[in-house]
Amino acid sequence: MSQVEESVTVDVPVRTAYDQWTQFETFPQFMEGVERIEQRTDTLTHWTTNVNGVSRSFDARITEQIPDERVAWTTVDGEARQAGVVTFHRIDDSTTKVMLQMDFEPDGVAETVGDKLGFVKRQVRGDLERFKSFIESRGTETGAWRGEVV
Repeated sequence: MSQVEESVTVDVPVRTAYDQWTQFETFPQFMEGVERIEQRTDTLTHWTTNVNGVSRSFDARITEQIPDERVAWTTVDGEARQAGVVTFHRIDDSTTKVMLQMDFEPDGVAETVGDKLGFVKRQVRGDLERFKSFIESRGTETGAWRGEVV
């Protein structure tokens, strides 16, 4: 398994950053390579991705969700193997640090080489920077799910 850890500081309150992150169907607006996410239940999402011409579909289950603190997931079915957590850290009333930690299994030689060359780390970094731009330009979340998964 490979690991990546990245963070970004966003100029919105922790509640706004967290609430936006719970809107999985908006991820294609700031995550490169994510074509579509369907929220099937409170804890199950279906992802369709296309990265460098390689299309994949998989299901991910939310394994832990604590409002304004964390969202953890693991894939359960499909062509990708990964698990991770996004945590939200209050800096002050209008600033939040968003940290993403992910373990993933590269599939094949090309993905293994790409991982070793830092492509996944740069992809995650770019996605977090695009999230920052997305939420800061809006100033408010597109929706929220305040439920808890333990």
